[in-house]
Amino acid sequence: MHETADDRIALQALLDSSYDRAGEHLTSIHTDKVRLAADELIDALTGMRVLALATATTDGRPLIGPVDAFFVRGHWHLSTSPTALRTRHMDRSPGVSAGYVEGEALCVIVHGRAERLDVGDLPSEYRRALVDHYGPEWVDSWGEDIAAFRIAANRMFAADMSRHLS
Repeated sequence: MHETADDRIALQALLDSSYDRAGEHLTSIHTDKVRLAADELIDALTGMRVLALATATTDGRPLIGPVDAFFVRGHWHLSTSPTALRTRHMDRSPGVSAGYVEGEALCVIVHGRAERLDVGDLPSEYRRALVDHYGPEWVDSWGEDIAAFRIAANRMFAADMSRHLS
């Protein structure tokens, strides 16, 4: 866990404001009983997770694909190839949506803006998560063959649907 007290406060504020603006259908499913608080979400998202990341083509068609991602400092961080279509999409039109689902229980949805990160100067907490997962040799070999991004969320929803059963 790499989050500061301020990160936790900001994440909780994002979750609260997202649900305050959510539609009736979502809030009827993501009831108070199943919604995750910031601390619970941080605890649930340790290590690498595979996000389904949606970007948009030049004519506005959505494309979705899997990416390795880490939830650090209250934001999703991801890397991909600089030649990938999703990289070109995010560079041109940074609006993205992503989802993470574990079976029928954990559900995390994020909408926001992809911000390109300097691979040579990654946020220390993100770099540490990468090294912990992939090893220092692999991360130290990164260069022009990697594109890294952080999703600056404007909406995020998180629920543990298994709580319906309890």
